[in-house]
Amino acid sequence: MSVLYLLTLLVSLAGMIVLDWRFRLFFWRSPGRAAIVLGAGVLFFLAWDLLGIGLGIFYRGETELMTGLQLAPELPVEELFFLTFLCYLTMNLVQGARLVLDRRTM
Repeated sequence: MSVLYLLTLLVSLAGMIVLDWRFRLFFWRSPGRAAIVLGAGVLFFLAWDLLGIGLGIFYRGETELMTGLQLAPELPVEELFFLTFLCYLTMNLVQGARLVLDRRTM
């Protein structure tokens, strides 16, 4: 059992938080809306994963880099952190692109 992948996800998520704080992109721009958007995105992708698992499309791969802890059958705990990172990254990219485009039109 290893926590290397989980630690990598947590460090990456911390990087997203720092970028968000520095440039006021997502949570530091509108915390309430950001929480709703992030929560909706994570729930959507968790439902997607569970559907894929139920249909036998997705399965948990065996690796020594993961903790081995599961939220549900074939759903590792790392997946929740990955989905959170993915949604946060996407919103930072969207808001960052808007920031850049707004500065170009000035």
